[in-house]
Amino acid sequence: MDESHAWQGPKDEQGLFSLAELEPPLIKNLAARSVELFRDGTAHDRPLDGRVVGVLFAMTSTRTRTAFTVGAIRLGAVPVTFGPGDLQLNTGEAVGDTGRVLGSMLDALVARTAGPVDDLRELSRQGRFPVINAMADQEHPSQGVCDLATLHLVFGDLEGIRLLYVGEGNNTAVALAHGLAGMPNAQVTFATPTGYGVPAGELNAAKRRAEAVGARVEQIHDLALAPGEVDVVYTTRWQTTGTRKPDPAWREVFRPFYVDHNLMARWPDALFMHDLPAHRGDEVTGDVLDGRRSLAWTQASMKLFSAMAILEWAAGSR
Repeated sequence: MDESHAWQGPKDEQGLFSLAELEPPLIKNLAARSVELFRDGTAHDRPLDGRVVGVLFAMTSTRTRTAFTVGAIRLGAVPVTFGPGDLQLNTGEAVGDTGRVLGSMLDALVARTAGPVDDLRELSRQGRFPVINAMADQEHPSQGVCDLATLHLVFGDLEGIRLLYVGEGNNTAVALAHGLAGMPNAQVTFATPTGYGVPAGELNAAKRRAEAVGARVEQIHDLALAPGEVDVVYTTRWQTTGTRKPDPAWREVFRPFYVDHNLMARWPDALFMHDLPAHRGDEVTGDVLDGRRSLAWTQASMKLFSAMAILEWAAGSR
């Protein structure tokens, strides 16, 4: 038997699971590399040539799924795509068993599942191959890389960036917290409805990282307490993909966190970001989303190039 194909038991997971696990210089490098590819999509030597990348999406996706599929192709890989009902996970197969099988055939896996990030770690450990978290319950780290890359593109540097996040403390917010916490002198404020904030454990971890580099991460529940100066106002849709809120009156709780012209007028020089999809009239008005200060469509374009940077880093040396 060819030993290279023999299963040798699990080892530590490989890939991207949380930005909290990456050193700040690596996060900055991924953002900078994304910008380099954004400016010149051919600035690579097809590092995934001859490799096969699985793309597993058990939940809906437009930007992330397309970005990683196209990104794999442009880097030279052949993508194999799986939908929500395609794998035997749907019939009760153990996550580890699925990982062992996929790892024997694929060189890397990009996955968005309905479960926790620990399932992705188990796929990687048992399959002995890189797994990229394309969104799990706890965090959306690939979106975080895209967002930091967009900021890098526009501002030239991530140090000292001042960002106000408005809305639910969801998995996108967690990625922003961990990513920006490692940038020297950055100031990140999460303005969230009471009961819908960034999870305490994630927020505290980001605060500890921020202290080491002179950054600041804070959370407020009243926009009247927002900083006097910000560079960017960021929001996401109020109903996160794959989730439901138990409080039937939740929209009234969120209404004070609506981003409109009046809110943006508090910071006349601030730009606007949104990870999309957007629901005009819920979390943001159309004139803000589509206005001259909006970076939302630049973010959407950056998804492809940040996906390429992540794939190149996570799977290019396998």
